[in-house]
Amino acid sequence: YFETYGCQMNVNDTEIAWSILQRKGYQRTVDLSEADVVLLVTCSIREKAEQTIWNRLQQLTAMKKRRLKTHTPMKIGILGCMAERLKTKLLEREKLVDVLAGPDAYRDLPRLLAVADGGHQASNVLLSLEETYADIMPVHHAPQGYSAFVSIMRGCDNMCSYCIVPFTRGRERSRPVSSILEEVRMLSDQGVKEVTLLGQNVNSYRDTSEEQFCGSDLTKLSRGFKTVYKTKQGGLRFSDLLDRVSHIDPDMRIRFTSPHPKDFPDEVLHLIAERGNICQQIHLPVQSGSSKVLKAMRRGYTREAYLDLVKNIKRIIPEVSLSSDFISGFCGETEDDHHQTLSLIRKVGYNVGFLFAYSMRKKTHASHWLQDDVPAEVKQQRLEECISVFREEAARVNAALIGSTQLVLVEGESKRSIKDLCGRTDGNMKVIFPKEDVAVQPAESNTALVNAGDYVLVKV
Repeated sequence: YFETYGCQMNVNDTEIAWSILQRKGYQRTVDLSEADVVLLVTCSIREKAEQTIWNRLQQLTAMKKRRLKTHTPMKIGILGCMAERLKTKLLEREKLVDVLAGPDAYRDLPRLLAVADGGHQASNVLLSLEETYADIMPVHHAPQGYSAFVSIMRGCDNMCSYCIVPFTRGRERSRPVSSILEEVRMLSDQGVKEVTLLGQNVNSYRDTSEEQFCGSDLTKLSRGFKTVYKTKQGGLRFSDLLDRVSHIDPDMRIRFTSPHPKDFPDEVLHLIAERGNICQQIHLPVQSGSSKVLKAMRRGYTREAYLDLVKNIKRIIPEVSLSSDFISGFCGETEDDHHQTLSLIRKVGYNVGFLFAYSMRKKTHASHWLQDDVPAEVKQQRLEECISVFREEAARVNAALIGSTQLVLVEGESKRSIKDLCGRTDGNMKVIFPKEDVAVQPAESNTALVNAGDYVLVKV
């Protein structure tokens, strides 16, 4: 029995872990009461995410104790980022779990569970410089069969000062292009209509698995951006991968997440503009609108460089939809820094946003060198102001779609009404529309029922 928390990478990790266990004869249940093994795929990105897991572990431990009386013991395992970050606390101090497996140790799960069956705690949280699970074909377990996620790289080298990811998921390494293309072809054959390429820094993809890819050309960055690490050389780049993936099935939408703004050279932008099935939607996490705060975050760009990139994106892809991430109340953030973030939100005009108050994580650069000096109530107040301005701007940007006709990939019934369907546009905007038969072709009298996974033209 799996429970998955956090990002889409964790959803993909669940599919990989299940693929490995299925090969060893394990069966999966969706009923917790039937399970002999309960595996939580965990997240450490913020304190709130970890607290959710601690609370769940207390509930599961109580269930485990009750099970002992019925002679059907239950094993509890923690997988993913929290396993790596809190191994000592989970195993030794709290004694709440039987198995710990970090993000690079899923191949070891069958052995770890065998050790646990013998009555011992078992853990493997070693991080790898090579592991990409390239040869493991994930078991895609999405509730809707029309959409799937494909992991193309793991780990991160950016070392942003607030971020725990390089410490829980290790260094960047990319999956060989051949195995990615094989998985996308398989999904296309299964009728999947939309694939999202996944990675912690998805657009810094660099396949060096074959000698022919390993030239001496330097990695191109967005203009005005830099990295904390030495510029990398050679390898098959993200634009090459995106090009090859888009050719597999012209009717399959291609998305990618989560990118870093530094890795958008013009060739990536031109490819998105030219290729009809690569969605014209870009996630462009800025985190702050203040150059001073961005420097403290070690993001590798200024406010001005970011705004220049936005201008360049809109020039090459005029119909682009933009989304972003923001952190309120980072170390040393002043009221002026906060107002610069508000003004950037107004200036860019995003469709979607993910906004959070800063939560300091141990091991990060910030925890060693910076002070978490913005009071919690000020963080919350600034976050609420950011959300309010964001909603105003998003409503203005999205209102521009009214009257337009959009190609929508149908997801299923609307949660609001069984009389309506919902789906998403190329720009990833959710659209709700009446459930009715539609013409198979424009100006045709033949109509057909609309199902999840169909494309329909909808006037907004």
